[in-house]
Amino acid sequence: MESMTLGEILTAVNGTLLGEFRDLDTMVAGVETDSRTIHPGALFVPLVGERFDGHAYINSALENGAAGCFTARERESYLPGKFYIKVSNPLRALRDLAAYYRTKFPIPLVGITGSVGKTTTKDMIAAVLGTKYNVLKTEGNMNSREGMPLTLLRLDRSHEIAVIEMGMSQAGEIDYLSGIAKPDVAVITNVGDAHIENLGSRENIFKAKCEIFNNLKQGGVAILNGDDELLCTLRQSVPFETVFCGSSEGADYRAADISAAQSNSICCTAVTPGETYDMEIPALGRHMIYPALMAAAVGRRFGLTREQIQEGILRFEPTKMRMNVLRRGQEITILNDAYNANPQSMRAAIGVLSDSKSAFKLAVLGDMFELGSLAPALHSGVGEYLGKAGIDCLVAVGELSEHMATAARAAGVPAVFHCPDKGAAIPVLKDTVRPDSTILVKASRGMAMEELVDYLKKITVEA
Repeated sequence: MESMTLGEILTAVNGTLLGEFRDLDTMVAGVETDSRTIHPGALFVPLVGERFDGHAYINSALENGAAGCFTARERESYLPGKFYIKVSNPLRALRDLAAYYRTKFPIPLVGITGSVGKTTTKDMIAAVLGTKYNVLKTEGNMNSREGMPLTLLRLDRSHEIAVIEMGMSQAGEIDYLSGIAKPDVAVITNVGDAHIENLGSRENIFKAKCEIFNNLKQGGVAILNGDDELLCTLRQSVPFETVFCGSSEGADYRAADISAAQSNSICCTAVTPGETYDMEIPALGRHMIYPALMAAAVGRRFGLTREQIQEGILRFEPTKMRMNVLRRGQEITILNDAYNANPQSMRAAIGVLSDSKSAFKLAVLGDMFELGSLAPALHSGVGEYLGKAGIDCLVAVGELSEHMATAARAAGVPAVFHCPDKGAAIPVLKDTVRPDSTILVKASRGMAMEELVDYLKKITVEA
């Protein structure tokens, strides 16, 4: 973050100074929410959650070097030389500060949302744009009400474009986030069942994703999945330019002749409005055409050549635990896709496993959360898909995954094991893993299935 004065911050958040400190020219060097890692000169924002209250750590943050803090209430005492800005809600103040700070940098911004593939699409777009521009992109899971403002507060004068991921679990959140970011390009990867517990239906999820258009800048463009049945309804119904990406004939950016190039990539022909060219995507799975095509469309929007787009896609590296390919001895491959899961991403990952050339295809799958009353049916649907995909063995982990296991048996998966927890899965894996195997590990984030990936690495040897 580039430094701001205390006076600027007060104005941006409509705050009130408490205590004796009154030097409005004091420079603030950063904004942080964790008192344990505070940097000297930073502003501490005490966030409040269901099980914690950051106000309890204000003194610790200030003693560790913070220049001052937000606070929603008056303090019993005030440390000398520190400023205290009273606000009605620290999270809302963080939003207002980030929105103000964004206006200081009149650079283009690409906003990305969707049920599946947001992070992959963000990384792919940033890799392409990075061949020409200095790009700020969302890191890790900083795509929430708390994280996205902190991402924007990392902007500095060296950045030429920003690629920002926007996550949601409830209606109104994408409107909230896009209102801070003010995107020039709005990307929606797809509409699936993630968070259906909170939103009730895919139609409601669709409406929530479309909130990104509420804050799309005039003259902006929407880049959408042209194979998504709900997003396709926007083709003639929105008052701004739309670009559709996919494999169907009507797509503006279309992938044709899709094939596996080698063990770690796929190839296709990109058919675009201006030209047709070959594209190698350094990742597994047919579904990777969507982030690649969307990155190509964004790249052309910002003046990149075909060669720069091709180079940028080849530079793409997946985020940790997003279909990371781990090659082990005895021709064993582990597909670490443990970061998160929903029904759509499960099917995509199973498709990658199905396409492997290994003699034994093992799926180690855990519970998918936030599916509400539809959870049993949606887990069963994944089990049925395992049978259709020709998977040899399922190790299902967790309470909900029992529905997956039952359906997989009925669908003809030869070997199915249900384990109530990860501890119970360990002896099963020890007895099941064999040479010439591909092993997929995937579940919702709360399952922490990376622990089973670590175990699989322990019982196999490096290639």
